[in-house]
Amino acid sequence: MSVRTNRGTTVRRVRAVWSTAVAVCAVTALSQATPAAAGPLTGAAQVARGSGAGVERISVAPGGAQADGDSVEASITADGRRVVFVSSATDLVPGGTAADKRVYIRDQRTGQITQVASHRPAGRPAISGDGEYVAWPEAFMDFVHIRLYEMRSGGSSFTRCAIICGTPPSLSGDGRYVAASGHNRSGSGVVPRQRVSVEGPDSVKIIAEFDHYVSSAPSISGDGGLVAYQDGRAHDVFVWRRGDGTTSGPVEGASVDATLVQLSEDGTKVVYLVGDATYVHDLETGDAQQVPDARGVAIDPTGRYLLYAPNDPAGPSLMLRDLRTGTDETVADKPATAGPDAVSAGGRDVVFHSEADDIVPGDTNGTSDIFVRRFY
Repeated sequence: MSVRTNRGTTVRRVRAVWSTAVAVCAVTALSQATPAAAGPLTGAAQVARGSGAGVERISVAPGGAQADGDSVEASITADGRRVVFVSSATDLVPGGTAADKRVYIRDQRTGQITQVASHRPAGRPAISGDGEYVAWPEAFMDFVHIRLYEMRSGGSSFTRCAIICGTPPSLSGDGRYVAASGHNRSGSGVVPRQRVSVEGPDSVKIIAEFDHYVSSAPSISGDGGLVAYQDGRAHDVFVWRRGDGTTSGPVEGASVDATLVQLSEDGTKVVYLVGDATYVHDLETGDAQQVPDARGVAIDPTGRYLLYAPNDPAGPSLMLRDLRTGTDETVADKPATAGPDAVSAGGRDVVFHSEADDIVPGDTNGTSDIFVRRFY
């Protein structure tokens, strides 16, 4: 696999032509409903959707042997077929690897795990909705770049991310667009610049720029047409539209401190945190649905199912809420952690990692493992 400063020819073959113009889009404040405009969901009931529901540990060696190192930071494709994660285990693939972090892909149909590349990730990997592309932050030449890997060819290259990429990237459904945030180097006389950029097949668009280094944590829609991001210092959430180059927000309303969680793949919902509550903002209606006493973690590609961590330490660590019916399902009742893109379409699968040794029988390796909870 080659290392290049722009997209490799292997990756570029499947790309469509995109405008080469690079622009900084003006932030246009539009009126949106505030979090208080919609009431909380109450009385959520425990439900079960299918007889095939269950949990499986998937960070296992060939033949089902336990991994000999920690596995963390997992994401799942929209159809639930592929899971990407980071592991320091040496026995996940035949022949083993160095005891250092690497990116792995698990095919849920075959059970096969593939080491994506020999490069060490510097943060959470992202996977496109169709499972054909994987991207992750990677340190190289005193900078942190975003590496884009193509599953079919095994080829990879660096994107043209802004100087030092401070957060994990976000990929469109087909991997054609990569959203990332980054900043310039600090130093005497240097004006801080945090930038949010979207890279297409042939160009990069800078869609926002701030005079500080606080992370912007962008999240892109499946078609690459919308990007949600935050001003990390002002605690405001915005949405950029590629079609007309406009930006709306803050979506949470004026004088409200919010933290972005994720934009749904269908581009209809933006999840953000305000204090001890989670809000799911509908971009079509402007309404914000409140989920009180909960920390939103991820939303499924359809915008219907919210993965969240209850604020009650005595209860389950991860729950899945059907936002249409208000019903809840337990994902993990032991300590567990998940991130964006952890839920497949329709809330059928949820991926998470945990150090608990009693989620599945025979867990004695004493490390963090990747699990998939199925609801069908």
